[in-house]
Amino acid sequence: MQSNLIHPSAVIEPGARITDDVTIGPFSYIGSEVTLHSRVQIKSNVVVTGKTEIQEETIVDPFAVIGEIPQDLKFNGEKTSLKIGKRNQIRENVTINVGTAGGGGQTSVGNNCLFMTGSHVAHDAKIGDNVIIANCGAVAGHCVIEDDVIIGGLSGIHQFVRIGRGAIIGAVTMVTNDVIPFGLVQGPRGALDGLNLIGLKRKGVGRGDITALRAAFQTLAQGEGTFQDRAKKLKEETTSEYVDAITNFILGASDRSFLTPGDFQNG
Repeated sequence: MQSNLIHPSAVIEPGARITDDVTIGPFSYIGSEVTLHSRVQIKSNVVVTGKTEIQEETIVDPFAVIGEIPQDLKFNGEKTSLKIGKRNQIRENVTINVGTAGGGGQTSVGNNCLFMTGSHVAHDAKIGDNVIIANCGAVAGHCVIEDDVIIGGLSGIHQFVRIGRGAIIGAVTMVTNDVIPFGLVQGPRGALDGLNLIGLKRKGVGRGDITALRAAFQTLAQGEGTFQDRAKKLKEETTSEYVDAITNFILGASDRSFLTPGDFQNG
């Protein structure tokens, strides 16, 4: 399919599904199984391949590679996919891979995310809405990044890690275990240093909920019993939806242990 919004030097493989108002820049490649929805902008020198769907108004900048095969030696050519939501900004040299059969078969990205230059999303990762991954941040395979998370530049998220809603990861941080919602993690070997209070205030979270979150964090850090025991006690006592989000996250299914406050080790 060619239109005045598609540069003559772009390569569009037969079978690609592209709406009439999609823009595709010079020297870009669109594979045969790709679906591009309304008002998607593919700039110059972009590769979009594999069974990849990009929804409305997402913008992909030069030299990004979207939908290539996983960097997983177990991958054997099975049919897997990538789904990217609406109004995302995918900057230069970003790579996002399709899923693997062993990981559910699909990598997914929500809406209104920003992937800064050089960032990477690996196979089977699940990225929520309003997520920011700064320059050269990397999300490994099978990770779950919930809504409103910020990952600082040059940070790495270990395979299977979950990062809860509204958490913030400082720059140059290695995250090896799950991060509770609204948590603040920083340091070369990431530690849970507190709550993302600035982010909470920017979201308009009320003083009462912030006070409840502070108290909950102290209970998780210093209360009796294991980390999960403390979470169960909090869940029984809290009336805050934000504290409830933390306790549900801790008590939910996980393939990793948790980053815990202070020097407390997960029980």
